[in-house]
Parts: sequence; structure tokens; C-alpha cells
Amino acid sequence: MRSRPLWRVTVHAVLFGGALVMVMPLIWIVLTAFKERNEIFSLVPQWLPAHPTLNNFLGVLDAMPFWRYYWNTLVVAFGILAVQLVTITLAAYAFARMEFWGRDVLFILLLVQLMIAPQSTVVQNYITVTRLGLLDTKLAIMAPYLASAFGTFLLRQSFKGIPKEMEEAAALDGCGSFRFLMHVAVPLALPGYLAFGLVSLTYHWNEFFWPMVVTETTRSRTLTLGLGIFAQTTEGSADWTMLMAATLMVIAVPLGLFLVFQKRFINSFMQSGLGG
Repeated sequence: MRSRPLWRVTVHAVLFGGALVMVMPLIWIVLTAFKERNEIFSLVPQWLPAHPTLNNFLGVLDAMPFWRYYWNTLVVAFGILAVQLVTITLAAYAFARMEFWGRDVLFILLLVQLMIAPQSTVVQNYITVTRLGLLDTKLAIMAPYLASAFGTFLLRQSFKGIPKEMEEAAALDGCGSFRFLMHVAVPLALPGYLAFGLVSLTYHWNEFFWPMVVTETTRSRTLTLGLGIFAQTTEGSADWTMLMAATLMVIAVPLGLFLVFQKRFINSFMQSGLGG
């Protein structure tokens, strides 16, 4: 009886230690963003800023078109999510509730897409975007992601969990497939939508490689690409305080979303039917 509490204490101590190690870089970024430049080059590392300042954030706003990058990222991330919600809803409902020839084969091909690295299709996607005249536009960043195999799979699991009797009862009341989808299936699948929405927003907010390939000017560059360019320009002068401030400004939105919706995010994956 005595070993069980000790075992639990040991497990919690190990988990807490691991969590502390993983969150330590984030803590260092936050604290460094408020330090003066000479504080980070002291022989004895100091965690807390001696004289907290907001000059680093103001310097970032002066050194780079932050608000332009911020607006571009908002348009790209939320634009992709808006279109994805439509495409994955229709595809997931078709795979989960409708009977048609080749459905299982098509679904297997859809799952195979999850195993293909996005970087392997960059060349063909770039050629397509160029031929469409979309190069250096926000639509060029969005185009390859307007449909999502992961989102379709996630919602399919949610839709398959809806009892068949509920659909049959709705059909007796004169409710067609589209009305059943919008008024019954979609509301019941809200946990799946929330889980996918957070994953999609976080991924496209932080994406770097594809925007770097298809953008050339500040009119369409996103925050992560702007941060990379800013890091290159400040590397020679080693202005790490401004770089940490810029990093904190970039990650503020996805970090805030995760902290606010953390419990719902975890519960959404638990309730979305992935366990079945």
C-alpha cells in the first residue's frame, strides 16, 4: 500500500521534469524578449530581465513590415480553413454515409495521401501555380491545401458514429441528405471540427517552406517567412533580444489559441471517433 503513492509521486516527478525541459525554451524566449541587449551577453546567465523593456517589440515593428505579414498570415490560415471545412465536410459525409461504386478504394487512396510528404509535390505544384498566373499571391500559398485528407478522415470517423436509425427517422420526416448533413451530422461532429480547426490553423500559421517557394515580395509573405528574413538581417549584429521579441509576436496567436482551447482540443480528439 505504501509503494503505490511513492510510485505515483515518481511518475508525476518524471512527467513534470520532462514538461519543464520542453517548456524551458519558450520561457527563455519570453523573458529574453523583454531584456536589454547587453543583458544576454553577461558572463553569468540571468533569467529575469533586470530592466524590462518594450523597445525590442517596437524595434521589430520598425525593422520589418510586421502588420503586412500578420494580415497575410491571417488571410492564408483562415482562408484555407474556411475552404477546407466545406471540402472535408462533403467528402467525409460521402465516404461515411453514402454507398457508391469504388468508395472503399477511393478512401484507401485518400489515406495513402497522408503518407506522402508535402515536399515531394513541390515541383509540380509550383509549375501549376505558375501556369495559373498565381505566383507571388496569397492564393498560391493556399491552393495546395484547400482539401485535407486528414480532415476528411477525422470527420468521416465522426459521421460514422451517428446511428443509422437517426438518419432513417429524419428521412421519414422528409429530411433529405443535405438537410440531415447540415442540421444533424455537422452539429454532432463539432468536436471533430474543433480538433481539425486548431490543427489546420497551427500548421498553416507556422508553415515556412511552401510560402518561401511561391512568394517573392512582402505583399504576400507570411509571418514565418518574414521572421526568417528578419533573422538573416539581424544575424550579423546578433540582436537576439529583437529576434526573440519577433519570435514571440509570431507564436502569440497559435500559442494563445492552444492555451484557451487546450481542454476542448484534447477532448475533441477523444470524442472524434479515432479510437474506433
